[in-house]
Amino acid sequence: MSSSPSWSVAPCPPGPEVPATREVPRFDPVRVRGRSRAGRLLRNRRRALAAGLAVTATALVAAGPRDADGARGHPRVRPPGQAVPASGEHPVGARRAPGAVTAPVRIADAATVRLLRPGDRVDVIAAEEPAAGGDARVVARGARVTKVPEAVEGATDGGALIVLSVPRATAARLAGASATARLAVTLW
Repeated sequence: MSSSPSWSVAPCPPGPEVPATREVPRFDPVRVRGRSRAGRLLRNRRRALAAGLAVTATALVAAGPRDADGARGHPRVRPPGQAVPASGEHPVGARRAPGAVTAPVRIADAATVRLLRPGDRVDVIAAEEPAAGGDARVVARGARVTKVPEAVEGATDGGALIVLSVPRATAARLAGASATARLAVTLW
């Protein structure tokens, strides 16, 4: 048996009814879109990235720290008629860290103190008098405000008092700095 085809092609000269041969232009391959969601997400990288960031942010908020009353973020402001417990407890949202002590600190600018709320984080800066060298230094970093007492009428020494929760060594530095310098705070 022969493996040749049963038909054969005989070359024939092109006639008037056969069009002339032309070269086919190059073109990009045709791609058929799939119907899978994963494929669409890969094609839309921006949307996938935005969705991933949204899921991550939601997970971080859900797993983040809570105040004692279950609230997140800035501590809730206490209504004016509600008093702070007299038993020495800290207000809600202004818990002390383990190993920390409470330190009352007089800040030179009373208007700055009005901006503070229990639970805020501040840096305390000691500014020496110009006659003593005029140097400013950070005495406490990231101190948590536990209480902002109301100003006492008739106080003539200026400034305003705040209570901070700080490590014992930082409390000693704050006491020493307040004796020789004016204290200021910067908010986080």
